[in-house]
Amino acid sequence: MTAAANAACPDHPRDEPDTIQPRKATDMALHFDNSEYAARMNRLTERMREEKLDALLLFAQESMYWLTGYDTFGYCFFQTLVVKADGTMTLLTRSADLRQARHTSIIDNVLVWVDRVNADPTVDLRNLLNDMDLLGARIGVEYDTHGMTGRVARLLDNQLMSFGQIVDASYLVSGLRLIKSSAEIAYVERAAALADDALDAALQIIRPGADEADILAAMQGAIFAGGGDYPANEFIIGSGKDALLCRYKAGRRKLDDKDQLTLEWAGASAHYHAAMMRTVVLGDVTSRHRELYTACLETIKAIEQVLRPGHTFGDVFDTHAKIMDDRGLTRHRLNACGYSLGARFSPSWMEHQMFHTGNPQEIKADMSLFVHMIIMDSERGVAMSLGHTYLTTEEAPRALSRHPLDLIAR
Repeated sequence: MTAAANAACPDHPRDEPDTIQPRKATDMALHFDNSEYAARMNRLTERMREEKLDALLLFAQESMYWLTGYDTFGYCFFQTLVVKADGTMTLLTRSADLRQARHTSIIDNVLVWVDRVNADPTVDLRNLLNDMDLLGARIGVEYDTHGMTGRVARLLDNQLMSFGQIVDASYLVSGLRLIKSSAEIAYVERAAALADDALDAALQIIRPGADEADILAAMQGAIFAGGGDYPANEFIIGSGKDALLCRYKAGRRKLDDKDQLTLEWAGASAHYHAAMMRTVVLGDVTSRHRELYTACLETIKAIEQVLRPGHTFGDVFDTHAKIMDDRGLTRHRLNACGYSLGARFSPSWMEHQMFHTGNPQEIKADMSLFVHMIIMDSERGVAMSLGHTYLTTEEAPRALSRHPLDLIAR
C-alpha cells in the first residue's frame, strides 16, 4: 500500500512522511555497532524458534532499545515493535516518535498510527500483522511491562484472539538481556563509576545542617557532569524517621546533629544502571546502628560466596534470610534483597529477575546484579542499608564500586 493510500485509510497505519530522507550510519545515535545488534537479533530469533513463535510484539521499551537502539519515552502511549521469526521488523508508533526511531535505531520500517478521537491503534496493528502475512500465526506478546496498560491489553486481546494464537512472552527478551556482552559491560562499568562519583559528591556535603535538596543536587549533578543519564527512577533519600523508607517521596529536610540518612541511587550510562545504597549516621553511632550494620555486612559477604554459577537467585535470598533471621531481624528485613540491572527506562531501574524466595533463575557469568541489605527497625526508629552492584564471573563476583562497604559516619 502506498503512503498516500495509507494516509487516506484511517484504520491503516501510515508510512513515514516523504520528507524523511534515507539514513546514513553516521547520522544515527547508536551506542553499539551493527554486529552487536545482529548478534542480539540472532539470539532472539533462535529463542523464538525454540518457542515456536512466528512473531513477537515488543511493548517493553527496554526490549526495543536492546534489540534496535530505539530510545524514547514514547512508550507512555501505544507503540509496538513487531519482530518476525525471520528477523524482519516493523515499528508501529505515533508521529511524535517517528524521527526518534529514525535517528536512534536500526529500524528501517516505521509506521505511524494517527491520533484522533476514539482512536484504537490495535486495529492498525491487526491490519499491519495481516499485511505481514501473520494471520493464523503463533504470536508472542510482552504483557508484563509498563509499556502495556490494562486498557491496551484488553483492546489487543479483542483484536487478536481471533486473528491467531496469542501467547504471553513477557520474559523472553528480558531473559536474554540478563547476560551482558562485553560492549554492555563497558557501559555498566561506566555507570558504576558515576555512582561512585555521586557518593563522593554527597559525602562532601553530608553534615549536620545540610539540606537533602543540596545532597540530591550534588549526586545527580555529578552523574550529569560525568556524561551520565537520568536514572530510570528517582533517587531515594530520607533522613530521621524517613530513613526507614526505601521509596522516593516529595519533601526535603535539613539534617540534625544526631541523625541518619538513607540513600539509594544509581549511575546511568546509555541507560545502563549500577545501583548503590548506604545509610549514613550523623553524630554518635548507636549500638543498634552498629548491630544492624554488622548484620548487613556479614550477609553481603556470605552472598558473595553464592553469587556465582552453580547457584540460583533463590539461593541468594535464602542466604540473606537465614543470617537475618538467625539474628532476630525477620520482621525488620524485606522479602527481596536485590535484582538484575541493565538498560532500563522509567518508572523503575529494576529488572524482572529478583532475589526472592524460590526464584530458580540460575546465576551465570556476565550478569550485573545489585545486592542490597535493608533493615528497618520501626520499633526503635533505626535504619541501616548497604549495597552495591556486582558483575558475575565464572568464579567470584566482582564488585563494581571503588567504595568499600564500611559504615559511614559523620
